[in-house]
Amino acid sequence: MNPTPTARAFLETLFNTAVAAAHPSTCLPPHLPMAPKSGRLILLAAGKAAGSMIEVAERHYLDAGFPADRLAGVAVARHGYGRPTRIIPMIEAGHPIPDAAGLESAAKALALAESASKDDLVLALMSGGASANWIAPAGITFAEKQAVTRALLRSGAHIGEINTVRKHLSRIKGGRLARTAYPARVVTLAISDVPGDDPAVIGSGPTVPDPSTLADARAIVAKFALDVPDAVARALNDPANESPKPGDLAFANAEYHLIARPADAFRAAEAGVRAAGYECVLLGANLEGEARKIAAEHAGMARKLQAAGRRAVILSGGELTVTIRGHGRGGPNQEYALALAIHLTGTSGIAALAGDTDGTDGGAGSAQDPAGAYVDGATAARARELGLDPAAFLADNNSTGFFERLGDLLRPGPTFTNVNDFRAILVDTVMQPARNP
Repeated sequence: MNPTPTARAFLETLFNTAVAAAHPSTCLPPHLPMAPKSGRLILLAAGKAAGSMIEVAERHYLDAGFPADRLAGVAVARHGYGRPTRIIPMIEAGHPIPDAAGLESAAKALALAESASKDDLVLALMSGGASANWIAPAGITFAEKQAVTRALLRSGAHIGEINTVRKHLSRIKGGRLARTAYPARVVTLAISDVPGDDPAVIGSGPTVPDPSTLADARAIVAKFALDVPDAVARALNDPANESPKPGDLAFANAEYHLIARPADAFRAAEAGVRAAGYECVLLGANLEGEARKIAAEHAGMARKLQAAGRRAVILSGGELTVTIRGHGRGGPNQEYALALAIHLTGTSGIAALAGDTDGTDGGAGSAQDPAGAYVDGATAARARELGLDPAAFLADNNSTGFFERLGDLLRPGPTFTNVNDFRAILVDTVMQPARNP
């Protein structure tokens, strides 16, 4: 029996290592603040890691003897990402398109924040996905907020641009939660899923000052020629919808701490690469750009490494984008993988895995949507044997349909954390072929 792992198994191990490094059970406990001596502890959690963050926080405080009658809060995560809680209500809501459950969760969070006194501690546990899970429209209807969200997601705008618009159409985003909670002490512990780890972008920054402006939001709508309802245009011209800025009294009692970043996950993966005897070529955790364009660049790097006789793994993170022109299913990691497969056609000894660390990549909002896909130099040829044209699937943005037929989708299910994209390209000369699970 040959003990050498397949390329796919090795790459999936690296993915799992990165995810584990960012799980709240690992990264949250050392950062939890002391409970208040007299007032309430109000736990407000939102995002894909909200369920696991609340689970860890409840255990930490209750097991230490904090009185249950002084603990309040609400947690919201995307559908399928809830966790069992002991006291704090757990809500599952829509993502990436917000739904009525997201409205409910935001209303409850705002009501709890408004009820906070100076003796209370409001502990905000933030992670990627909170922008969709906490939905509190300002100046527009819920349906209009859904419409502008759909337009932004289809436009190719990066996450910072998307959140700039969303923050100026919200009563909770862009520092407004902290303003509502003042004068209570507000401590935010966040898991970053955005390039650059900007607190104002993570979850649309509900507890931090917002440097962006209404004018910035209007410029983004114009830049991408977004087809938005008239009410959205009016709201983005209304000075009442400007967000609180640095120096605002709302943040006098607020503090913010990053507890896990994409870079932390990649450090863990890099150690795994080196332990396996490979050179690690780390391109960074903050890559942005069109998925298919980045894939072409990375395929070229892999070919050059192999031509130079180097055994290496190329690692990269960040948040790639897809400009939707077709009618298929997929997400940026799957589209990257499909484009990469086309550019690696005919190679041997090169394999890759691309996946979203939250466990789902694009899709229709189901927790069972795939996280990404596996490819190697034979992927395109295998597809053609099945009568599939990789280029046609790419043109239709139908990467899920493509990899579903090949059995090469990555399906870890919900990971209960989120530090964005994970991409790894293995360059070797001796490698066992992948075997579909």
